Amino acid sequence: MRISEHIAVVLAAGLVLAVTPALAFDGTTVGQESTPSMAAPPVPLSPLPGAPGASRKAAPQANSLSALQYAAEDGHPIAQWKLGRMYANGDGVAQNDLRAFDYFSRIANAHAEDSPSAPQAGVVANAFVALGRYYLSGIPNSKIKADAERAREMFSYAASYFGNADAQYDLARLYLDGVGAPRDPRYGTRWLGLAAQKGQHEAQALLGQMLFNGDHLPRQAARGLMWLTLARDAAGPDEGWIKDSYNKAIAKASEDDRAMALQMLEHWVQGRRD
Repeated sequence: MRISEHIAVVLAAGLVLAVTPALAFDGTTVGQESTPSMAAPPVPLSPLPGAPGASRKAAPQANSLSALQYAAEDGHPIAQWKLGRMYANGDGVAQNDLRAFDYFSRIANAHAEDSPSAPQAGVVANAFVALGRYYLSGIPNSKIKADAERAREMFSYAASYFGNADAQYDLARLYLDGVGAPRDPRYGTRWLGLAAQKGQHEAQALLGQMLFNGDHLPRQAARGLMWLTLARDAAGPDEGWIKDSYNKAIAKASEDDRAMALQMLEHWVQGRRD
């Protein structure tokens, strides 16, 4: 079923997302409420001229890359995802964003309506996220132009239908910055809280920063410090902005804020274990 057909099915069936605990803008559970409304699936992505999949490969070559390509041409989403990442990163192949985009778009076209509980759902959601990020910047010297609204559609679908935390974070940033949609801090912080609760450390860092400084949210220094501590512990070596945000907050925090943040942190860790 193509993505456009899935839209009709969703509307006809009156699909409603499962009710989940809603989050206050500080990321705490506040009761039973539906998550932000599910966006309609984006329209189908057209195959790129001359891209993999325009015609079936002849026979698999006697090496792992050819075997992976052969599986991808047979429609295996995990193989398509691995190849997409390889071309996006230049890992074992010449870096080629256009080929990466094609593999991700094939996953999105073929599996947009898969159940969020399907084994491959994570790969499908990640493909939508990858496409959204390509649409944010475009691909130089190609037909893929920067299209913030299209990027928002990709993030919105992965965030709403699949509940993908990275998509929720990216979508939150768009609403907070007013990119691809009218600026809406209230809606943006809701998506940010959802992603933070799922352990997305960039969302935790940004939410923590906003709470500590009282930016778009009532100031809650201790809770902000808790989120920043979680984010700092998960941050990679190239995410200096997260560590800088934590260092600035811890330097400004009072002893009471630090003690309360530690209690909240212990409560968070225990809740994740239960």
